[in-house]
Amino acid sequence: MTQHVSPPRGGTDKAATVPRLPAWRSTVARADVRTLSLLGVLAALVLIGGITKPDEFLDTRNLQLVLTQASVIGVVTVGMTFVITSGGIDLSVGAIVALASVWATTVATQEYGFGGILLTAMLVGLGCGLVNGLLIAYGGMVPFIATLAMLASARGLALQITDGKTQIVTITSVLDLGERDAYVLGIPPLVLVFAVVTVIGWLILNRTTFGRRTVAVGGNAEAARLAGIDVRRQRLYLYLLSGLCCGIAAFLLIILAGSGQNTNGNLYELDAIAAAIIGGTLLSGGRGTITGSVLGVLIFTTITNIFALNNLQSDVQQIAKGAIIVAAVLVQRRTASTT
Repeated sequence: MTQHVSPPRGGTDKAATVPRLPAWRSTVARADVRTLSLLGVLAALVLIGGITKPDEFLDTRNLQLVLTQASVIGVVTVGMTFVITSGGIDLSVGAIVALASVWATTVATQEYGFGGILLTAMLVGLGCGLVNGLLIAYGGMVPFIATLAMLASARGLALQITDGKTQIVTITSVLDLGERDAYVLGIPPLVLVFAVVTVIGWLILNRTTFGRRTVAVGGNAEAARLAGIDVRRQRLYLYLLSGLCCGIAAFLLIILAGSGQNTNGNLYELDAIAAAIIGGTLLSGGRGTITGSVLGVLIFTTITNIFALNNLQSDVQQIAKGAIIVAAVLVQRRTASTT
């Protein structure tokens, strides 16, 4: 007769549950440290701006300008955060913004008024995102190559549409959104749109199955596939999302500039990637944070504003941005090696 010996009461449960709580706490702690660090950097920049140019920097109009400028690249960065979290990259966002802005401001498009401009910008963004997604998800192309090709193609098409000329917006209802009379409680409409996109992006990434699938694909695509996730379809959706964000950003840029140009969105891809990285999104995928990305955008926009107010050279500004990016990546690597 075989005697079955039961394990010590509660032994299995302790072994299974004890490691989970510290891991959960450490993850939250790392997120809190990153957020607090970014807030600290932003606060330091505001202090520097207040000390060097107190009258100009702390002026309400200037702070509104900083938030407005952050809104355009911020919307792009929200889409970029999703793509990078999935382990991908999108180098075409700036070119898509340019193409959407010029396509939406042609004479033919403006004949359809406010709705025609908005719809065109969003459809162009979605169309470009669809091409990127199909090439990467179903064509098997490396994201770097596919989006680089889109960058070149979209820039070329934008130049062809405008013939190198600026397309002036004549629709009053569009231009009025950039006026102070349109501000809501002192907040520009562009900032409100950015806030809405940010909240929706945060909810999708952190509170939906789509967000969990995005993180899973970025962490280990093969494991995600074995778990029943359609990896190719998920990647397609992510590039569609990125394209949609570019279309929205193009419309905001049209309001801000009052025109469409083939040079719009220049280097947006680098700014969006940099903001996402310093915000805590892993370039290798598997982890993303909308909150951190937004703080990264605000940091870069504030740096640009401070340099402009102090009449400092743009090359020094680029060096400062580069140093911040390097520091952020080194911190990420150090954090990853200790976990």
